[in-house]
Amino acid sequence: MKMLKRVSTLILSRGIKSSHSTLSNKELFFRVHPSVSQALGENKPVVALESTIITHGMPYPHNLSTAKEVEAIVQSEGATPATVGVIQGKIHVGLSPDELEHLAQCRNALKVSRRDLPYIISKGLSGGTTVSATMIAAHRAGIPVFVTGGIGGVHRDGHNSLDISTDLTELGRTPIAVVSAGVKSILDIGRTLEFLETQGVCVATYGMTKTFPAFFSPLSGFSSPYHVCNPSEAADLIASSLSLGLQNGVLIAVPIPDEHAAAGQHIEEAIQAAVTEASSKCVTGKDVTPFILQKVNELTQGKSLQANMALIRNNAKVGSQIACALSKKTAQSSSKNPNQHCRNLSTKTKSDIVVIGGINVDFIAKGKTKKIHFGQTNPGSVCQSFGGVGRNIADSLSRLGQAPLFISATGSDANSDAVFNYCKHMNTSGVARLKGHNTATYCVVISESGELSFGLGDMDIHRQITEDYVSQFEKQLSSAALVCLDGNIPVSTINYVCSLAKKHNINVWYEPTDVERASKPFLSDAWKSLSYSSPNMAELCNMNKTLGIATPNVLPTSLDEILHVAVSLSRPLLEHLHCLVVTLGSNGVLLCGEKNADSVNLQPRKQKRKRQLCAVHYPALMVPPEETVNVSGAGDSFAGALIAGVIQGKDTENCVRMGLLAAKMSLASQHPISPMLSMDSIDPTKLKQKNWPTPSFFWIDKGVLV
Repeated sequence: MKMLKRVSTLILSRGIKSSHSTLSNKELFFRVHPSVSQALGENKPVVALESTIITHGMPYPHNLSTAKEVEAIVQSEGATPATVGVIQGKIHVGLSPDELEHLAQCRNALKVSRRDLPYIISKGLSGGTTVSATMIAAHRAGIPVFVTGGIGGVHRDGHNSLDISTDLTELGRTPIAVVSAGVKSILDIGRTLEFLETQGVCVATYGMTKTFPAFFSPLSGFSSPYHVCNPSEAADLIASSLSLGLQNGVLIAVPIPDEHAAAGQHIEEAIQAAVTEASSKCVTGKDVTPFILQKVNELTQGKSLQANMALIRNNAKVGSQIACALSKKTAQSSSKNPNQHCRNLSTKTKSDIVVIGGINVDFIAKGKTKKIHFGQTNPGSVCQSFGGVGRNIADSLSRLGQAPLFISATGSDANSDAVFNYCKHMNTSGVARLKGHNTATYCVVISESGELSFGLGDMDIHRQITEDYVSQFEKQLSSAALVCLDGNIPVSTINYVCSLAKKHNINVWYEPTDVERASKPFLSDAWKSLSYSSPNMAELCNMNKTLGIATPNVLPTSLDEILHVAVSLSRPLLEHLHCLVVTLGSNGVLLCGEKNADSVNLQPRKQKRKRQLCAVHYPALMVPPEETVNVSGAGDSFAGALIAGVIQGKDTENCVRMGLLAAKMSLASQHPISPMLSMDSIDPTKLKQKNWPTPSFFWIDKGVLV
């Protein structure tokens, strides 16, 4: 991890402390409506709806009124509707009234399946999403329940023509529950069910029997493997599937309501007649379905459309009830394990960690030349990313088997939508979305080598992480094994948490974010309640200055002098702090604290006591400059992995090695916290890392190395 001096991108330094990750193209064309994003953020039930019924199912204005009616049904059942559509090359999850109107009147709207998404987006076109495309969008947004009329299937003679709907393969690879009225009898229902079995899709009929419905008819002549009797049982089934991590969906088949079954039977007879006519007229391929539907509408004098509407209304009602039951179930599960993020329905190792800090949406301009010339346009690239020290540490912990409760604040704007979409693997239930405020943004300009030229930030939202807001989580804070604070939050909030720490003997980790903010806990006696802190040399100096302790005017450059000064500055703070983790950039990291064998004791202390103090210096791992992609998140990656190791009870050497390996991964990733980060990827016992740098042990006695 040792970097060349000219690169100036030191693995554990804080040149650009707000972390930056390159925003992938997915974020550029993906839009979540604020009502949907807010509901997901608050762990409330959301139901996804497709839009081909709007663009291709009915004429205007009947299609618009139907879409609004279905959304109203979802809302009346206590859920938030999220109609999915593509508008001018952007995938929208949740549509405004104007956007619904646009799709309803769009004459050149395309029918968008998985296959079509790349083309539609690349051309900036609009269209209605089919089952498969809606599943993709809903899953990406974190919505577990999707309601539709009926899914596609294996077409008759499909074993020869291979005409098989992509709906079936999507169910086999996208973990979302689809509520539908089965499949139309114009399809080969038997082979459709066989194909779903091959795809590993759990199929259950909603009701008292296993009879699989055939859209307009409750009877298809085939049976589902299982059945669920009510919303609660359906929610149990969905939750079990998602918790197992099976990367496939669940199909809940809802029979047509009894009052429409008779009309449905008449429609089925018309369908059979239409199928026969299509065969006699040699209608084949993609022309079969439109021909049959048109013929059925003629034969039933429009009754098929009425029955279709009845099905959609019923499915919306049942699906919403299931979504509400699922939301309630996960909320109850979360109350038993408050650190589990119910929105994701993921199974994570229980962790009593709370992280309080900032979230930033960053705009990074990187020059293509070694030097940035002011007053003129410089060649370079600009990208959007996500940062914030607190967010980064919570992200790192989340990827390492923990489930920290993250407390922060954002605005209620498009930037916050992007944040919640990116952070859906984290427990963001403690993040407030505040109307009338802007999500924190940071714009930074760096040279080709990573040198910081200048930055501009709008961080006012961090002031809203107030003592009053944080106190709502006092129960979680009081019982936490560790609380991590970053320097972005107000001094009063830091003081409040430190007072809780003193009262309940909580271990608090303070992560400075820059030289100025490093002093916040030291403006009062609050710092005496801290257990850990991880400053760099400049921040360590400012901590001492705030306490009235003399510090050097110029920081040393040789390693021996750096270690001497670092230990001298750490000694006064160790009168109360359990451990200091001093980050030294390319010179590695220095641990200062209680001696335990030949190392520093990192494990949380239960009470203060007299102890022998020592320091251990760990050299950095070397990373070739040409392999360095992003330097901004290395320090936070190190801190998150070190904390994870401490919580998991690992020895000090393995904790530090985990941190160094996580930082190394961050350097090689476009993201501040590498998406590939996992316990397996940084477990020193599983990795054959050659030539681990040898740590150096020192006694601490009144600030000198002995």
